Amino acid sequence: MTTGAVAFWNILIKDMRTYYLKPPNISWGIVFPLAWTAMFFIKSGEGLHDMRQVLPGVVAVSILFGTTSMLAVAVTFEKKNRSFERLLLAPISLTQLMLAKTSGAIVFGMANASVPMVLAALWTDLGPVQWPLFCAAVFLIAAASTFLGLFIAVAVSEVFEAQTFSNFFRFPMIFLCGLFFPIDRLPTPLRLLSYGLPLTYGADLLHRAIEGRGALPVALDLSMLTLFCVGLFLTSLWNIQRKWIL
Repeated sequence: MTTGAVAFWNILIKDMRTYYLKPPNISWGIVFPLAWTAMFFIKSGEGLHDMRQVLPGVVAVSILFGTTSMLAVAVTFEKKNRSFERLLLAPISLTQLMLAKTSGAIVFGMANASVPMVLAALWTDLGPVQWPLFCAAVFLIAAASTFLGLFIAVAVSEVFEAQTFSNFFRFPMIFLCGLFFPIDRLPTPLRLLSYGLPLTYGADLLHRAIEGRGALPVALDLSMLTLFCVGLFLTSLWNIQRKWIL
């Protein structure tokens, strides 16, 4: 392995051990999807046969909260305690460094997505699932949510600010991105706003993969999610170079 690859791997493993593989985070990744699933089942009163309609939203929310919560706190904490400056001494470029820092959150988000799928498979017959499309959707949602968390972390200086700012994006996306309520039922201004949010396209992919229905072309969903990933990551790099690197 090259020096850069070794540094990348060590940063990833360090973050996984320090932040993501702690018992509270692992238990949160299990309890949170289960609580959301139970909440919507109790609300609808329709029971297990409604699983395929609820599952895409639960998967997306589990990824969104898992990635943004952990990464925004981790990066903000390291910057405040000046440990991030030591990472800048690693023999890799800033782009590789931030990819290493964000890879742990992406993996954690994808692991969170598997929890509701396993629980759903134990409770009921999911029927046919387009697994390649599902895996692509989970990866892109995890990446977009992670880079959103990075964008938030770079924009603030305190951990509590990162959590507050994260909620400013997360909670509107739950209601505007078609996770649990169809977008076509929203008023026109809110419907236009929903198409400016990355989770709209991820939710559409998940609905298509699990339920076999989608409102947008698959190519558009994949392209928009990729565009959001690239845009958020490059914007975060620009902010890091402008604010953190003198």
